[in-house]
Formats: sequence, structure tokens, C-alpha cells
Amino acid sequence: MYETEYQKEAKLIYYSGRFDIIIPGSYIRCAVTNRKILLENLRYWDPNLQEAYSSAEICYERYCKK
Repeated sequence: MYETEYQKEAKLIYYSGRFDIIIPGSYIRCAVTNRKILLENLRYWDPNLQEAYSSAEICYERYCKK
């Protein structure tokens, strides 16, 4: 089965408070858990590491490990 634009993984560039979509898609993956995050649910990322996180707790844990 072919992936449509809405079923593919997106590629993003993260900035402070916003992100740009480089390759369209419907989701990205959490850098820690590898879980899918729908773009409309994306709330946590690190612009320095260019990583997305699925929850505030995971984001905080990753921040503490830097």
C-alpha cells in the first residue's frame, strides 16, 4: 500500500515557539520513545537538538540528560 501525503512521516525544522514543515506528512516521531505524534498534537520540541517529544515529562527527562 502506498503512503499518501497524510499518512507519511513529516520532516520539520524546529525553532523557538514554532516549526516549519520541510516535507509534508501527518506525524513525526518522538525522539525518545519513537511513538508517532500527530502534527496537530505536537507541543514539545527542542530547537537546539532538533528533536520532538510526545509529552512534557519526556521533554523534561531529555532536557535533564543534556
